[in-house]
Amino acid sequence: MSGHSKWHTIRFKKAATDAKRGKLFTKIIKEIIVAARMGGSDMESNARLRTAVRAARDSNMPRDNIERAVKRGAGELPGVHYEDFVYEAYGPGGVAIMIEGTTDNKNRTTPEIRHMLSKGGGNLGESGCVSWMFTKKGIITVNAEGVNEDKLTEDVIDAGADDIANMGESFSVTTEPNDVDKVRAALEAKSYKILGSEVILTPQNTVAVDEKHGLTLMKLLNNLEEHDDVSRVSANYDISDEIMERIQEQL
Repeated sequence: MSGHSKWHTIRFKKAATDAKRGKLFTKIIKEIIVAARMGGSDMESNARLRTAVRAARDSNMPRDNIERAVKRGAGELPGVHYEDFVYEAYGPGGVAIMIEGTTDNKNRTTPEIRHMLSKGGGNLGESGCVSWMFTKKGIITVNAEGVNEDKLTEDVIDAGADDIANMGESFSVTTEPNDVDKVRAALEAKSYKILGSEVILTPQNTVAVDEKHGLTLMKLLNNLEEHDDVSRVSANYDISDEIMERIQEQL
């Protein structure tokens, strides 16, 4: 299965554990602060902030935490200055990797990411080396419990989405980046339980990866995503479901 869909599903399964450790909240708060600093505190006119706040609510973040983060970003409260980063890299098996995040110190983050890549069988690339392989897409994750797939597919099409994939415990609905809010609202209006939604980088082509390289790759992607400053990892691997199941048992 291609990297963007399978990895996205794995991330949602990890989310509950991450929240217990506090890492998920920390990452979302950083995103809210940067979004508010760049586009202001009005969610109606700031799509990035709207998406970040929605992710916070999906993760059951307390309202006070969200409001304080927005105020910090808008300059109404003192706080740390964060900035975005995007690293492009190659992983085991020649897989292209995009690493997005937010940091208060690039001089600390860059060597840490470079070391993690080197230790995990990859290497940091130059700007532009792999970004051309990816395109932005909206992803809405729908809880599959009690859902009729045919009915959901019909509702997804009516809502204006591009595609839908059955991921087992959930459905992954793909949209154009600007259509995420519209499609999500349409599905929520029909009582579907939304686990989360975001705009991610999806690969335009994929690289087939065997079990040996796949295990090393998944360990690397896990470690990168665990980094406090990393908010999202995208990769263009293609691993069969059978091999992925064996890899998951070894992680």
